[in-house]
Amino acid sequence: MDLDERIMELSSYGYACGQILMLLLLETTGEENPALVRCMQGVSGGIGGSGDLCGCMPAGCCLISYFTGKAGDSALESSHHKEAIGEFTQWFTEETKTEYGGIDCREIVGGDPAKKLQFCPAIIAATYEKCMEILENRGLL
Repeated sequence: MDLDERIMELSSYGYACGQILMLLLLETTGEENPALVRCMQGVSGGIGGSGDLCGCMPAGCCLISYFTGKAGDSALESSHHKEAIGEFTQWFTEETKTEYGGIDCREIVGGDPAKKLQFCPAIIAATYEKCMEILENRGLL
């Protein structure tokens, strides 16, 4: 099954964008973490369902941070963390503004279910692919 098909399948189960991104990452790493998947619903629908910032941007930051973030009291974040997050957020902002007219859900889909079906799977796929590229380029995946 290719990425687009998997995204549509997960969407058909009712998962939101942030959850789909985390499920894809967990499938890539061979892990399961239902609590983490549940938490990722909070970034969806324009961060908390507000229609503001597209949930794929904070979800993408979470995917990168899964590998680069601080993991304990005495641990440090990866030396790649800030640069990787910066690369992703810059890419996301430029890409989404160019392709969809903004970075907020209300700018991208405007509450139109047809636009959500048309645009969101592509944004999810592009986000996942960019995060994987960033992690692979740094030898983190």
